[in-house]
Amino acid sequence: MSFSTVNPYSGQTIKTFPVADAATIDAAIESAHAAFLSWRTTPLAERAAVLQRAADLLRKDSRRFAEILTLEMGKLIGEAEAEVELSAKILEYYVKFGAKQLAPRVLQANGFADGDVQLIKEPLGVLFAIEPWNFPFYQVIRITAPQTTAGNAVLLKHASNVPQSALAMEQLFRDAGAPEGLLTNLFVSHDDVETVIADPRVRGVALTGSERAGSSVAALAGKYLKKSTLELGGADAFIVLSDADVEKAAKWAVFGRHWNAGQVCVSSKRIIVEDAIYDSFLAHYRAGVAELVAGDPLDPSTTLAPLSSQGARDGLAKQVEAAVSHGAKAETVGKPVPTQGSFYQPTLLTDISPDNPAYHTEFFGPVSQIYRVSDEDAAIKLANDSPYGLGGSVFSQDVARAKRVGGQLETGMVYINQPTGVKADIPFGGVKNSGYGHELIDLGLTEFVNEKLLVISDIDGSF
Repeated sequence: MSFSTVNPYSGQTIKTFPVADAATIDAAIESAHAAFLSWRTTPLAERAAVLQRAADLLRKDSRRFAEILTLEMGKLIGEAEAEVELSAKILEYYVKFGAKQLAPRVLQANGFADGDVQLIKEPLGVLFAIEPWNFPFYQVIRITAPQTTAGNAVLLKHASNVPQSALAMEQLFRDAGAPEGLLTNLFVSHDDVETVIADPRVRGVALTGSERAGSSVAALAGKYLKKSTLELGGADAFIVLSDADVEKAAKWAVFGRHWNAGQVCVSSKRIIVEDAIYDSFLAHYRAGVAELVAGDPLDPSTTLAPLSSQGARDGLAKQVEAAVSHGAKAETVGKPVPTQGSFYQPTLLTDISPDNPAYHTEFFGPVSQIYRVSDEDAAIKLANDSPYGLGGSVFSQDVARAKRVGGQLETGMVYINQPTGVKADIPFGGVKNSGYGHELIDLGLTEFVNEKLLVISDIDGSF
């Protein structure tokens, strides 16, 4: 494999980077381990100062950082700028709340005075973070901000098509005053992933990616007895109940399915609509999708970006072809997308039967699966008939009803009257084949800490 920047809009290969050899891998792990040994004793206030400087640097040079994202994976420049700001906000969240969330937890234990039994949160060590290309900065910051706050060091294996994004994150922490090695980028091949996980200096692994990658990494983590967290795929249900504001729901559905060109784990991939409003919703939705403008992602007027690569575009096309061959109907919508770049024509899939492979498949791109259901119970049943359980949303003008339906969805996250989203101060995580573990807020902060029991006693005698 190679680590290369290939502009998804022009198709031009900008720069290629060599894959790390054995000596480079060992040196990177040693650098990260050395950073951990000093960082774990660094006062929390000094750790927070580094994170704050990193946030300040992101904002100071926001446009340059955003253009790296657009160059490497084709993200709309406005969305890229929003990702830079989101990353800064995550850093600042831990600046504000990290120390409080790491404070010892006092337990009430029989026979002991208040404060004599505590849980002390201590960092584990070097963590191996395997991250995807669709949010090249946010994904790195989502793991690095909480874990460096906790006192851990991070060894980064980023996706092969965003090498400059990986280097930018490494340089960001260096410029912010972090010790060398606290965030270490490593252009490691898939074949050498086991080498990293097996190393005794590496104490945990966090992966965001596909089911296949997650299964492989989880097996390796288990083999070497390392803690792991996985954030995998999603096929979020977007349920529109009969009493929903149809026009509002359709507008949100267009956004929820097509932001980041539909390349989002929590994108609104399965749109489930009650029969009573189905025709009206579909008309509004079709019209909204038709208004999307595909073009240069650096042009502010563009509202539909190219996919991350030609390979991603071709893979999506094969998925649609397979769905149609098994009986689904495909309707292309909007003006023809440019022939230059990795664009895919927005497509609506309907009449998808349970025996169609598309029924249980995640589509990463501007392809909408739309289902008509008879009632609320049928919507819930269809939503849960999925191997995934990441996020989901329910639209209804009766919030109590929407909450009741949302409470029955087998997911890690549910949003009422908006698509599943991401925020700096809201946790992220799923169930079923969407993975395990959480990121962000205190849940993410404590995924890779040792909750050490500390008992103080001067009682003589035996237990």
